[in-house]
Amino acid sequence: MASISVLNPKAEFAKSQHAFNINLAAARGLFQVLKTNLGPKGTMKMLVSGAGDIKITKDGNVLLHEMQIQHPTASLIARVATAQDDMTGDGTTSNVLLIAELLKQADSHTSEGLHPRLITEGFEIARNKCLEILSNCRIDIESEMPDKSILLSVVGTSLRTKLHADLANLLTGVRELTWIPPLSRVSFLTMGGDILICPSERTSVCVFSLFFREVNSSFFYKTAEERSSLVKSEREFIDMRVQKVIDLKNKVCDAAGGDPKPGFVVINQKGIDPFALDAFAREGILALRRAKRRNMERVALACGGYALNSVEDMTPDCLGHAGLVYEYILGEEKFTFVEECKNPRSVTLLMKGPNKHTLTQIKDAINDGLRAAKNTLEDGNISPFILHNVCCPS
Repeated sequence: MASISVLNPKAEFAKSQHAFNINLAAARGLFQVLKTNLGPKGTMKMLVSGAGDIKITKDGNVLLHEMQIQHPTASLIARVATAQDDMTGDGTTSNVLLIAELLKQADSHTSEGLHPRLITEGFEIARNKCLEILSNCRIDIESEMPDKSILLSVVGTSLRTKLHADLANLLTGVRELTWIPPLSRVSFLTMGGDILICPSERTSVCVFSLFFREVNSSFFYKTAEERSSLVKSEREFIDMRVQKVIDLKNKVCDAAGGDPKPGFVVINQKGIDPFALDAFAREGILALRRAKRRNMERVALACGGYALNSVEDMTPDCLGHAGLVYEYILGEEKFTFVEECKNPRSVTLLMKGPNKHTLTQIKDAINDGLRAAKNTLEDGNISPFILHNVCCPS
């Protein structure tokens, strides 16, 4: 160890049992912090950041991410636990408690002179036995779409460990679940206050998405006549684009027929000038401008069709379909909702709550619940709780 002191005089090192005791103390520290979080009766923790931001949660994954853990062993345990949450959506707190208990049991054996390598080999044997027992006790789901009660139980089990029982039961009720998209395609819209419905809505809508890029022009005019010519040609170019969109709308809506005729919605990532908006309004077209790129991608996944960057490529095949498009005023902001899509591949969840802390808890819990349901559908089996009587004998 003298070589370490030469390389770094301020370095701290420990040997043998002393090093193990330091690691055990770090694991016990995490154990003491998280042990009261476990289960539906677990308590909440309030985290205060250096900037004064407050977060109230009992989610072990959130706690381990937000806490400033400096000890290398404790940091390693936290990374292992959070990695499990990223894969399965749950089990962070249980993982930390299990690791701490294993180290505690190992301490009693090492103090009697048992070599740590033998203890790790015993842990490996125990792990293989646990996997064998779980494989024998699991319940296989025969059909591709399991019974609704099974998914309700899976989601409810996940939510009740993070939320109040009444709120968890409310969120567990799934109306219809035939497919869960990748969780990156699930967005959350959080807002407090009341919802007011605006009159701007369209039913049985054809959705047309435009994805124009900014064009940099190096044209310079020298006289007022050249400027007037530039403005005139620019106006004609925009009117030509607008007219092509209107022609496509008339072609599609007239062919569909019905009374009333289907509506038409144009969504553009960039701006739409007032003259074009006025032309769209006269034709009964709902035009949405300055949509975010991510939302453009979600609209295409939800409604079908695909985004275009040129009006020359417009065909009826590029259009998506939605049963209802309407505008909500949430707080002081306006949001456009696209509903009743056929086979949507992207969804948005609207959550309302009395404060930011409650909304954050609900969002984290729903994320874990969705991941649990997704894993159930992908794995095709579930495992019942079989460790209660073993760990807590009566």
